[in-house]
Order: sequence, then structure tokens, then C-alpha cells
Amino acid sequence: MGELSKLPNIGKTVEQQLTQAGIQTYDGLKAVGAKDAWLRIQAFDPSACINRLMALEGAIEGLKKNLLPDEVKDDLKSFYQEHKK
Repeated sequence: MGELSKLPNIGKTVEQQLTQAGIQTYDGLKAVGAKDAWLRIQAFDPSACINRLMALEGAIEGLKKNLLPDEVKDDLKSFYQEHKK
């Protein structure tokens, strides 16, 4: 396991998906952002869910996904509804 799996909410599977999506470091994830990273994952894994999106945002912010502020969660939920397959 690499650098990404050391972040909150990121396990081996999500780290592998991020790598497959062309994101290999925290800086890369932060630069791309949770929404774009999730869209990249969703392109090859249509089962990517809201929890994965929130996990990515939490990883960027250094928080467990359940500790994200409500306004951030609401924004991510809206984004997810617009883009889910």
C-alpha cells in the first residue's frame, strides 16, 4: 500500500482505484479534487457511491467522512445526484 492509503477513509481498494484513475499522491488528489477524482473512478466503476465521494473529500481535508461539515456534505450529495449512473 502506498501514500494514499495513509489518508483518512482511503483503504487498499480506493487507493487502487485512484491509481487506476491516474491519481497517485495526496497532492495529486488535492489538485484534482474529490469530485473529479470520483468522476474518474465512476468512469470504470459505476458502483462508485456517495460514500466514496465523501471519503475522497474527507481524505483531502484530513477528516473522517462523517466529520465533514454539513454544507460540504450537502454540496457533495447534490453533485452525486446530478452525476450518478
